[in-house]
Formats: sequence, structure tokens, C-alpha cells
Amino acid sequence: MALASPLARTVAARVQRDPKFRAALLVEGVQSLVAGDVETGKVILRDYINATGGFEKLGAAAKLPPKSLMRMFGPRGNPTASNLFRVLAHLQRRDRVHLQIRRGK
Repeated sequence: MALASPLARTVAARVQRDPKFRAALLVEGVQSLVAGDVETGKVILRDYINATGGFEKLGAAAKLPPKSLMRMFGPRGNPTASNLFRVLAHLQRRDRVHLQIRRGK
């Protein structure tokens, strides 16, 4: 899938060359979801997915239809918890990122 905007191409290039940025983008997407900003979380995760292989590869690995994943992370998407956590679990394993939720001070 071709990346639509210069910003998306810039993000994708940085994700490919900077493992810390790649991990930080995943963390930021999940933090947005947990904080209740679902729309921002979906946008960030969609950009992350596109920059790290796309929905076809993710669908095959997570055993979910790519079109369902695209809708799930789209503007009107409403992912089920089981599908969202399946995707997040796969992304963590694939990218060797361990996400934790901690209580704030």
C-alpha cells in the first residue's frame, strides 16, 4: 500500500531507521487509547502499521482479515477488545516491545 502523504513517508522512513522511534510510536498509540483518546490512538497505530509492513502482513501474522484491520483502525472503526489486543500482542512480539500499564503518582 502506497503511503498517502509526505508526512506518512517521513514517519515510515524514520520508523525503519530508528528502533527507539519505532517503539515510541507504538507506545504513544497505546497510551492514547488507554487515556480515552481512541481516534488519536487509531491514527497513530494505523501509521505505525503502514510503516512496519502494512495491513496485509499484519493480517496474515495476526490471523485477521486485512480489510477488517483497515476498517478497525480507520476513522469510523470500532475495534473489538479481542481483535485490538490480538494485534497489540502481535506487534509487541514482533518488535520486541513490552508494554506495561502503571498507576500514575
